[in-house]
This record gives sequence, structure tokens and C-alpha cells, in this order.
Amino acid sequence: DEETNDLLVVAPIEDTPAFQAGILAKDVIVEIDGQSTEGMDLNEAVNLIRGPVGTNVTLTIRRETTAGVETQAVELERARIEIHPVRYSQQAGPDGQVGYIRLTQFSANAAEEMEEAINDLESQGVVGFILDLRSNPGGLLYSSIDIARMWMGEGTIVSTVDRRGIVDEQIADNHALTELPLVVLVDGGSASASEILSGALQDNDRAVLVGTNTFGKGLVQSVRGLGDGSGIAITVAKYLTPSGRDINQEGIAPDVVLELSEAQREALAEDRTQIGTPADPQFAEALSILSREIAGETVASPRASTN
Repeated sequence: DEETNDLLVVAPIEDTPAFQAGILAKDVIVEIDGQSTEGMDLNEAVNLIRGPVGTNVTLTIRRETTAGVETQAVELERARIEIHPVRYSQQAGPDGQVGYIRLTQFSANAAEEMEEAINDLESQGVVGFILDLRSNPGGLLYSSIDIARMWMGEGTIVSTVDRRGIVDEQIADNHALTELPLVVLVDGGSASASEILSGALQDNDRAVLVGTNTFGKGLVQSVRGLGDGSGIAITVAKYLTPSGRDINQEGIAPDVVLELSEAQREALAEDRTQIGTPADPQFAEALSILSREIAGETVASPRASTN
């Protein structure tokens, strides 16, 4: 965290030990195997958390809840992490079959897998799409741009701005794979590249966003080496959505706000097969809104005004 220097979890990646143990977005890691993280840099923390497959590490985390601030120790069993960023399926909707795509990370193969998912679901005759970016901590910028172009035929995707002004602008290239209605699920764990994609789709009126405010991570940083072998991360630019909104710390406000209760969150964590089904309250709301979009109804947006 830029202001407090806390070690802040952006989001646990699905199907990893942290996810299975119940680590949540915006948890603060205060100890690693009993060692305080106060003043610890990120690389040192990563080195302490990583280790041989099958060994254990205990993270003490601080979490803000409706009942107040809680601290708890969570034991993780280390595992080899292999990420397949895209999962997709068909779900029954009131107007026909809906394509559900869950994107967990913007890795090097995310765009290729996304293209395959869209084309396969289109060929099966779905009537609309729900794209799930919840707990997606981001990843590669070019991956988010490639994926945005699959959904958008035209329009600006993202601008990179430094202290002198706009230094780069990415736009759609008229090669969208589908024009079917789209609803996007976001939450506090949707960060960085997730925010670039969701902001582009929202500002270009290509999708309706459902869920809760995103994380707010939109800085471009350069790491410079120092003479003693250490380094310093310097913020050199920031990302703006097409309408000029600053992503950093503000995040993206969804068009339809629906927060899960702690009980609902726990139920989905205990039975992950419910994610992306009618038993998932945010998905159920997205399905209802998609039906309205298919019928040609407009969903009002509370999005922030252009800066």
C-alpha cells in the first residue's frame, strides 16, 4: 500500500492454496511465519512465502469486517501454481443459453484462451455473455488490450499519461469477435488490467458492470537500480479510462452495485462450484440485467464524471 507500506493482498488467484485457505482481497499480511512484515519490502516477503512444494507457511493477516478489525493466522500448504486463466460454460437464461466466461488473470496465454472461448460459445448460439473479472488481480497490459479488442469494434481502450500529458493511447481495431450483449462482474479484487478492461467496456457503453468497486491500481512504475544493489520503484505514469477517469486508488464503480454478505461469501468459498451459477447472487443479478439488455432496456450508470 502506497500510503501505509502495508503488504496488501490484491486478490487470491483461484485454485491456489491462498484462495482455498480463505485469503481475501485487501487482507493485510502482518506476519510471515511469525516474522513481522513491518518495513519489509515486497521481494523479501515473496521469498519468505515461497518454498518447496508440500511445505507449510503461516500468514498472519489483518482484515476489516463489519464487526471491526480482525487478526488471524492462516496456514498454507505450498503447491506448484499452474494457471489456466480462462474457464467458460453455458448457463440457462430466460432468453436462451448464456455464455459465462471467468478470467482469473491476464497472463501471456489469456488472450488466446479468451478468443477460443468467445468463438466456441458463439458457435453454440448463446444470446449474450457474462464476463467474470472478480478477484482478477491483473497481469499483462497488452493482454487486457488484446481482450478489449475482442469485445469492442471501435473506441479508445486506455490512455497512458505522464506529467507532460498523454504519451500513449490504445484503441480498438474493428476486429471484435462478437456484438452480443455483455455484462461484466467486478469486485474489490479486480485490479490493474481488470480495471483497464472493465473501464474501457463501461466508458464505451459496450457492457454493464455489476458487483462492487474495483481495487484502484493504475500506476506505471519503473524500477531503478542503486549503487548498493538495492532498487527504487518510481511512478512514471498512470492509466486513464477512455473518459479520462484516473483508475489509481479510485477504482471503477460498477453500474449496478451488489455486495455479497459475509455469509454469501463464505458459502461460495466453501462450494466453488456455485460460482457463476444462479446460487451466486452477483451472477444471478448479472443474468437478470443481461436479459434486460437483450430486450433492449437501458441500465442506468452511476459512473464518475470525466476528470
